[in-house]
Amino acid sequence: MNTLTEIYTSLPTTAKIGVAVVVVAAGIVVSRLASTSTSSVVDGSKSPIVREDPNDVVGLPIGQHMSIKAVIDGKVVCRSYTPVSSDEDKGYFDLIIKVYDKGAMSQYIDKLKPGETIEVRGPKGQFTYTPNMHKKIGMLAGGTGITPMLQVVRAILKNPEDKTEVRLIFANVNEEDILLKKELDELAAKHPHFKVLYVLNNPPEGWKGGVGFVNQDHMREHLPPAHSDNKIVMCGPAPMNKAMESHLKSLGYLDDHIFVF
Repeated sequence: MNTLTEIYTSLPTTAKIGVAVVVVAAGIVVSRLASTSTSSVVDGSKSPIVREDPNDVVGLPIGQHMSIKAVIDGKVVCRSYTPVSSDEDKGYFDLIIKVYDKGAMSQYIDKLKPGETIEVRGPKGQFTYTPNMHKKIGMLAGGTGITPMLQVVRAILKNPEDKTEVRLIFANVNEEDILLKKELDELAAKHPHFKVLYVLNNPPEGWKGGVGFVNQDHMREHLPPAHSDNKIVMCGPAPMNKAMESHLKSLGYLDDHIFVF
């Protein structure tokens, strides 16, 4: 069984569908998530493609990510991504990549054709999750920053011995921007120790979630309190992370309580 290595490894890309392709997977399963624009993503479907070894796994520790490298317009470009699949998914991995008009790497990946390759290296990161390492975990995510959160949430919820309580605040601009909402809602409905609050800048009529930017009131109500047994992890655009860290400090959270992916 092969795993991801610390040197860049070429992996075949998969078939792609939809108006704008936002996921490229390597291996025998095509994970297809299509968007109607560069700012929205909807769930898609899966179909098989053959590989030499269908037992290959990524081998990333929970909480770690990978780096993708490409030469674009004569320059080496590297970007980090967290798979939303796990080592239980043999022979492939799934990435969620939002395609931006001026995103060098996302545009490059969007234009890849079946049979072409991407270069991947890992594991990377300073956070490694182990079961019950914290009593409660609070999560602050914005946009595609949901991917490392989902990786940790899935690991916790599939382990009956892991009693960690998880509270997620997921910020987006519009309702259609909420990635993986169906899965998050299903997980929350099935597991009482996982709860999620969606916060929108532009909520639709009748919206029952949070409104505006994530603020201290949202945090007081939905995140675990500052305590040595608890941890707050966050992943989002840099301005959001900076603002969230400032709010957390005002609420009494210490540096040791906070981790930024």
